[in-house]
Amino acid sequence: MAELVANAGVKREKGYLYYLDKEGDISRAKMARGEKKERSGEKVAKLGVKREEGFLYFIDKQGNVSRSKMGRGKKD
Repeated sequence: MAELVANAGVKREKGYLYYLDKEGDISRAKMARGEKKERSGEKVAKLGVKREEGFLYFIDKQGNVSRSKMGRGKKD
């Protein structure tokens, strides 16, 4: 189950990949579909989210930053 970390409400546009960058802000990059690849991203929202170890951070469907605990080393 995911836990909400920060409300951003970012409106997503088609053709872009949204991610949490190293500074803890939401950035986006144009998706490459057989075209020349661009290596630049643009900031969409400045949040300054502090990351904790053991969690996976992502942008959810509502455009907010969420996290979920990583399942590492599970043995069934």
